[in-house]
Amino acid sequence: MKRVAKGSFGYIEYNRKFAAIRTAVALAICLIIFFTGLIIYKSNKSAFSIIAAIGCLPTGLSAVNLIMYLRAHPCSKESYDVIEAHKNGLLIRYDLEMTSYEENYGIAAATVLDKNVVCFTEDKALDVINCEKHIKNQISQSGYSSYTVKVFKDINAFCSRLEQLEQIRKSKNIDPQAIEDAWVPGTVETCALVLLSVSL
Repeated sequence: MKRVAKGSFGYIEYNRKFAAIRTAVALAICLIIFFTGLIIYKSNKSAFSIIAAIGCLPTGLSAVNLIMYLRAHPCSKESYDVIEAHKNGLLIRYDLEMTSYEENYGIAAATVLDKNVVCFTEDKALDVINCEKHIKNQISQSGYSSYTVKVFKDINAFCSRLEQLEQIRKSKNIDPQAIEDAWVPGTVETCALVLLSVSL
């Protein structure tokens, strides 16, 4: 199973599969250890039972991680194909599931250009206003308080905005990928990296 980088299409699906396999393997190891002790000592009061019980902690954490990814909202292949046909020179991040104390925000795709954060969601139940406020709050903590945030539920409206941003990109000769590549670890993250950082 080939690893999918965070922000790439298929990231959520990959992590669902990975977390499921990891949880199943961890649970199987715990059960094998427990039943090995039961067979050898004819009792559950042995070191094997203690080791198995301790092994339940990472297994439980892995299960929680699996549930988080199962509840996330990945970008569909249909939307991905449409967006890719309209992105031109823009840098698009996919499968961004942002969490907060109140609710989760499933962002199928997002791009950042010239103080604009533009997102698309396929989650029909998503509260767009709250999502925009959440993103604005997250990026402002890294100094991007003057950025405009817009979340679209309609893919055609999102793609129209991408085309507008592409015109801005061309007129200002902006290379989004070069901006990301120029980031030096330890310095303030780019706005696009902040979006990745605050996502699952």
